[in-house]
Amino acid sequence: MPQTPLHTTHENLGATFTDFGGWEMPLKYGSELEEHRAVRTDVGIFDLSHMGEITIQGPDAAAFLDYALISNFTALKDGKAKYSMIVAEDGGILDDLITYRFAENHFMVVPNAGNTAAVWAAFEARKGDFEVQLTNNSEAFALVAVQGPKSLDVLKPLLSDDASALSYYSSAWMTLDGVETIVARTGYTGEDGFELFCTREDAQKVWDAVIGSGTPCGLAARDSLRLEASMPLYGHELTAEITPVEAGMGRAFAKKEADFVGKDALTGREPSVVIAGLTSEQRRAAREGAEVFLASSDEKIGVVTSGQPSPTLGHPVALAHLDPQHAELGTDVEIDIRGRRYPFTIAPTPFYSREDA
Repeated sequence: MPQTPLHTTHENLGATFTDFGGWEMPLKYGSELEEHRAVRTDVGIFDLSHMGEITIQGPDAAAFLDYALISNFTALKDGKAKYSMIVAEDGGILDDLITYRFAENHFMVVPNAGNTAAVWAAFEARKGDFEVQLTNNSEAFALVAVQGPKSLDVLKPLLSDDASALSYYSSAWMTLDGVETIVARTGYTGEDGFELFCTREDAQKVWDAVIGSGTPCGLAARDSLRLEASMPLYGHELTAEITPVEAGMGRAFAKKEADFVGKDALTGREPSVVIAGLTSEQRRAAREGAEVFLASSDEKIGVVTSGQPSPTLGHPVALAHLDPQHAELGTDVEIDIRGRRYPFTIAPTPFYSREDA
């Protein structure tokens, strides 16, 4: 099983490991609750080197991405990033990913670890006559994320340029403690933060430069943080069985004139399910796969895709695929948890938003 270049460092920090996307990744170092709270109140440091990195260069780079993904990249400004999706011909989601534009003819796409091979294969199949050069740098790159309200304070003295000049979903090439680094103001926690892309050879130096000012965090905290922020996770909220329409991403291509793979399947489609938030005042958390019913009824209206107690809010939260006809905010529902039903309410998302957002 692949390991990140920081694996030995994680072992020395006492990490517990888990299989994630086919990689052996740190799940937690001690208390996942403390790691979660560190990101909400201070700074957490994550090794995300399992993520993929695919570079697209050439005169047709933007046009290629317009065709390969559901969003419009021709209009994306240099230095900016965009969240998007790649779909199959039938509209099913193959992955959700972030694309960074460095220059007119230079982009980088970051797929999820478990989907990198599928995204790469799709890109190669869709290349056709586009004048582009595709490079899979996933094994050459490492990624360290610095997340939390004090992340800028940690990075400012280390960087060659002023990271505060970066707006959300922007990136720039800088040097960090002498290491050439792509510094992106992106993240998956619901907090301000930065993602630092470097070569695998430089991963240890980047990690060492920041770890003294933050708490090492594993994927358990990353999952509870993203759930509070209602960010979807591929394999849970997002799958090949649903389309961007169900995922609430129809706006990405609503006004898109350029052709793209999946356009025919998505045009005019009505959602078969919606991704909805659920909260409860009782303490029992709903987990993935739990069935959702209308309150005091045997009518099943959906299934939980992610759920756990919210460390920040102090009560259970969950995301679910629900029947659009029964997904109105404030609707009382019941969730079957190990044979017993517990009361939940369809709630606004995100469950948590940082104060300065």
